Amino acid sequence: MLVIKEIEKKRDIKKFVDFPNKLYKDNPYYIPPFFGDELNLLNKKKNAAYEYCETKLFLAYRDGKIVGRICALVNHAYNEKKNLKQMRFNRFDVIDDLEVTKELFSKVIAWAKERGLSQIIGPIGFNDLDKQGMLVEGFDEYGNTITIYNHPYYPKHLEALGFVKDVDWVEYQIYMPKDKGEKVNRLANVISKRYGYKVVQLKKRKEIGPYIKLAFNIINESFEHLYGVVPITEKQIDAVVKQFVTLINMEFLFLVTNKEDELIGFGILAPSLNEATKKSNGRLFPFGFLRALRALRKCDVLDMYLIAVKPTYQNLGVNALILAEGIKAAIRNNVKWAETGPELEDNSQVRSQWKDFEHRQHKRRRSYKLEIK
Repeated sequence: MLVIKEIEKKRDIKKFVDFPNKLYKDNPYYIPPFFGDELNLLNKKKNAAYEYCETKLFLAYRDGKIVGRICALVNHAYNEKKNLKQMRFNRFDVIDDLEVTKELFSKVIAWAKERGLSQIIGPIGFNDLDKQGMLVEGFDEYGNTITIYNHPYYPKHLEALGFVKDVDWVEYQIYMPKDKGEKVNRLANVISKRYGYKVVQLKKRKEIGPYIKLAFNIINESFEHLYGVVPITEKQIDAVVKQFVTLINMEFLFLVTNKEDELIGFGILAPSLNEATKKSNGRLFPFGFLRALRALRKCDVLDMYLIAVKPTYQNLGVNALILAEGIKAAIRNNVKWAETGPELEDNSQVRSQWKDFEHRQHKRRRSYKLEIK
């Protein structure tokens, strides 16, 4: 017998977070998220996004065994920004049984109707710092801690329920240039001389402090127009800094200033944590944190977490400067390739950055939509 339960208690939320680890335990491509981070994101007292979001969590049980999960989410800030009546779904995982998927979404649809909402989109989380996009290509490619991995039957289930494509993101492997990035370096030198840009390379984590709020202001400005994005609040900034600052490899943090020493752009790359996270099953303690720290010191694969540039300086070479410094650091560390994060399919400005590099588009992920009748 199939039963769908709405959950609120901490012990049930732990089961909710842990379900994918059991579902994918034999899948070599699945990389678990950090377990503690997931718990915090679903904790109304710890996740500042609950100031403008509300959620309902559902677990599907068959004969006492968990067979699926889903989070329904209303982002009031985005609905007000875009004048929408929209519900999101995320953290959707399920066995290959369409009945389970149908019953999980029936709960999401019922809540959407209760709230007078007319559309469901997803998977997409609380904000742009959360995971988004169901994998539709690249099932035999390794995932990572900041993206969603799912079985190939997930899109088939959604399409059977009437969901259609809303937007797609693509991801690339960017291979280190054999000429040591000489073309990009030449361009970076020209840009620096022309505009007076400077690259600030910090040595110690305590030096990051003065730049944090400035960096997040740039994120809010430069990503404001993108799909599903709402501004990151100060409380969220504090949480992100607490969560990630110890995991930053300073050699792969690049800050760019103008002639007046104002921060105008930055980039964060990081040695891949895939292997360390997989071995620890997403748990940082007791040994996961040590594995992560070791992975940050030595790597052959980089994850390109983020590049953000002030809108008034976009298309003026700041990206090229960050990439040039990234290539230098990657070559020093014998990196073979870098993995981009999801890039919107229609964001030609970002995707065009890779035209001068040997690259491979190896993943595609999708946000689906369903009109509620």
